[in-house]
Amino acid sequence: MARFTVVQEVGAPAGVVWAALVDWPRHGRWAPLTVVRTVTPRPDGVGAKFVARTGVGPLAFDDPMTVTLWQRPTGDGSADEPGRCEVAKSGRVVHGRAWFSVQPLPGSRSRVVWDEDVTVSPRRIMRFAGPLLSAAGRLGFTATLRAFAKDVEQGR
Repeated sequence: MARFTVVQEVGAPAGVVWAALVDWPRHGRWAPLTVVRTVTPRPDGVGAKFVARTGVGPLAFDDPMTVTLWQRPTGDGSADEPGRCEVAKSGRVVHGRAWFSVQPLPGSRSRVVWDEDVTVSPRRIMRFAGPLLSAAGRLGFTATLRAFAKDVEQGR
């Protein structure tokens, strides 16, 4: 199993940060070589499904996901409850789960915590590659969340 956590502070209110994070197609702006499309009529809430396609040409793979938990932040103040979204990953290559939370902070800021707990097929490679995949995931998502924060802070 590959497990990692990335934390990023964003200079924007929790409601704005949440709205950007759950705009699934928008993830392609921050994640390199990735295009995301929703596959259910409603893109939000429990049961929503979307697919991230990552890679180039024959080296690309689909990462289908289904939302299993959906709790918006209760407000933008530091005393308000954080938002949390969890997804189940059910692809041929990547399986497991991912989740993020958006914690309101003072001064119209937010903290995003992103966790992944995934397995990659063929599963037998995980015994040896798990630590490497965890490190690569942490590095990749650190860059992705930095790009996300910059995008949101610039009001795009």
